[in-house]
Amino acid sequence: MSLSSLARAASLAALALTAAAAGAQATYPDKPLRIMVGASPGGGTDILARVLADKFAPVLKQPVTVENRPGASNTIAGELTARAPADGATLLLATNTAQAVAPHILKLKYDPLKDLTPIGLVAVMPNVLVVSANSPYRSVKELVAAMAAKPGGFKYASSGIGSTQHVGGEAFNLATGMKSIHVPYKGSSQAHIDIISGEVDMMFDSTSSAMGQIKAGKFRALAVSAPQRSPELPDVPTLAEQGIKGADVSTWYGLYVTAGTPRPAVDKLNAELVRTLKLADVQARIKALGGEPGALTGEPFAAMNRQEFDHYGQLVRDANIKAE
Repeated sequence: MSLSSLARAASLAALALTAAAAGAQATYPDKPLRIMVGASPGGGTDILARVLADKFAPVLKQPVTVENRPGASNTIAGELTARAPADGATLLLATNTAQAVAPHILKLKYDPLKDLTPIGLVAVMPNVLVVSANSPYRSVKELVAAMAAKPGGFKYASSGIGSTQHVGGEAFNLATGMKSIHVPYKGSSQAHIDIISGEVDMMFDSTSSAMGQIKAGKFRALAVSAPQRSPELPDVPTLAEQGIKGADVSTWYGLYVTAGTPRPAVDKLNAELVRTLKLADVQARIKALGGEPGALTGEPFAAMNRQEFDHYGQLVRDANIKAE
């Protein structure tokens, strides 16, 4: 074959690839989508997933449903997404629980950093130390004093082993020198029942999960686990303001898709997430939950995930957190 023939063939091949990519971009999605959630209905992850589903469906012109698969520190939903067909039909709204903490504690059947493709950061929520509204404790100082008087007699709830609530509780133990007992649940909403009743003493929940109970007067917020106060909880001091250093833990939420999903589909989902997070009502919804809308997509978000993976790995080792 002559050089000119080779050039023509290469040009035709490039045009074919471009046309195929354009076709994939134009036709995706060609079937209903589902957003996998590793927590029970009613929690922060579920709330945000339903916000995304409501905004995605009209633009993508396909039904978008939310599928709750709670348990195993949110990793059941992660594994199902990792093993789904790489056609962009299965999305995952994950938190740093599954993406950065649980891999250091549980034996997973998938790699969160390799088997899922990051789309973008959806929101970041500070965790907040809450007790029942009927609890006698009105400050972190009072709580720590009671814990010191009754070693091992206090229990804290979490949404599961390896969750940010679990890590937050152990970081608090480490920072205060106290020892409270971890009680894991399958999602924050289930834990709330026992916090309200007083069966469990406290919880380091994300504001996205706890805000409803706080505003309803069922939870008393004692401290925000972040460098600064939450605009939605301006009267609640930070842990650091109350003398507790090094125990800050926040919860972030990211959107992922099965690894190997064609780039045009990934790009379309990326664009749709960016559009959705700019909507005034979505921003207001996230801020009402005590958080901030995400601003990272693609590789910058993937880099953040890797950094968080390393950070929480060190924290798990320092606090000697293990599967129970």
